[in-house]
Amino acid sequence: MHHSPGFLKLVSEAKQHVSEISVAEARAKLAANPKVVLLDVREDHEWQEGHAAEASHLGKGIFERDLEKRYPDPDTEIIMYCGGGFRSAMTCEAAQKMGYRQVHSLIGGYKGMVAAGWPMAK
Repeated sequence: MHHSPGFLKLVSEAKQHVSEISVAEARAKLAANPKVVLLDVREDHEWQEGHAAEASHLGKGIFERDLEKRYPDPDTEIIMYCGGGFRSAMTCEAAQKMGYRQVHSLIGGYKGMVAAGWPMAK
């Protein structure tokens, strides 16, 4: 996918401030702590086409509006993913600005998860 320069600039700035983790690190966190949330921040149509089996969904378009309703504790550990790791960096940055302290963006996003054989659902 070709991304616009302005979008890439926003992503680059966000990535300087957020924790990025690999698929292997995400698996380890989820295995070690059942309270860790795996959150898909893609659009509704992307979610419907397929998503990580254990993921919850909160699209980027309504993310800031609904995050606190869904996860009121700012100490909730959340691993966010999108298609390739760009939008999730931006949602992690937004969550941090909202006071969340344990948020991570998944490097490679959904594409990386599929490539790693992550269990998927529709």
